[in-house]
Amino acid sequence: MRELRVVGLNVDGRRIICESDDSEKDMFSLRVDDRLRAAMRGDKVASNQTDIDVEVQNVLRPKEIQAKIRAGASVEQLAASAGVPVERVERFAHPVLLERARAAELATAAHPVLADGPAVLTLLEIVTTALVGRGLDPDSVAWDAWRNEDSRWTVQLAWKAGRSDNVAHFRYTPGAHGGTVSASDDAARQLINPDFGRPLRPVAVVPHLFDNHEPHEVQETPAAVPEQISRPAEPAPAPPAPKRGRKARPAVPAWEDVLLGVRSSGTQP
Repeated sequence: MRELRVVGLNVDGRRIICESDDSEKDMFSLRVDDRLRAAMRGDKVASNQTDIDVEVQNVLRPKEIQAKIRAGASVEQLAASAGVPVERVERFAHPVLLERARAAELATAAHPVLADGPAVLTLLEIVTTALVGRGLDPDSVAWDAWRNEDSRWTVQLAWKAGRSDNVAHFRYTPGAHGGTVSASDDAARQLINPDFGRPLRPVAVVPHLFDNHEPHEVQETPAAVPEQISRPAEPAPAPPAPKRGRKARPAVPAWEDVLLGVRSSGTQP
C-alpha cells in the first residue's frame, strides 16, 4: 500500500491534494466528505452498515435528527441537507413528528389569553368561529407545533383564503384546564380578537331599479294620491227654499172630464 503526503487543498477547498512518497511523486485528489471527517475523528462504524447509514449517522445522528425535527425542521429539509433519501431520516423523525402533532392537538384545547384574562372558549372554538364568520372552511386548516430553545411550544395555524396562504402563530403553555395560548403575530391576534368572528351587518335587499338592463334616472316623487282623497269634497248645494205665498188649492175636475177620461189640461192620457 502506497503512502500519500498531504500537499494542500484545491481552489474550492473541497478536495485534499496529496502526493506519493516515492520517487515518481504522483499526485492524488481526495474528496472531503463526512466519512473522511469521521475517520479523522476516530469514529468507528459497524461493518454491516451501508454507506448511506454511515453518512447519516455521522452527519446527523439520531438524536440530532430528532432535535432538529422537534425544533420545526421537516424530514424533507433534513434529507436534502444531508443528501440522503427521505426514508433514512424519516425512521428517526417519526416519533418526534407524533410528539409535535400531539402538542398541536393539546394547544387547540387551551384558552387564548385576552386583555381581560383567559377566554372561556378554547382556541379551536374561537378560531372556528372566526373562520366561519369570514366565509372560510375551518376543516381545511392545518395545525403544527414545534419546541423552541426555551422549551416552550410554538403552535402554527395555516389556512388558505383564495389564492393566498396564511399562517398564524401562538405560544402554548400547558397547564390546568388545558393551559393557555397567547398570540405571537398580528394574524393570531386577529383570530382571537372577540370582534373578529362576528358576522357582518346584514344588508337590506336592493330593489330592481333597472328594466331591460338599461339604467334610468331615479327621481324621488311623492306617491300618487287619489283625487277624491287628495282634494276636499265640495259641499252639495242646498235645495232651494220653497217660496212662500198664498196656498194653492188643488184643481177639481168636472164630472164630464171624469166620465170621458179627460184631464183637466184638456188632453187625453
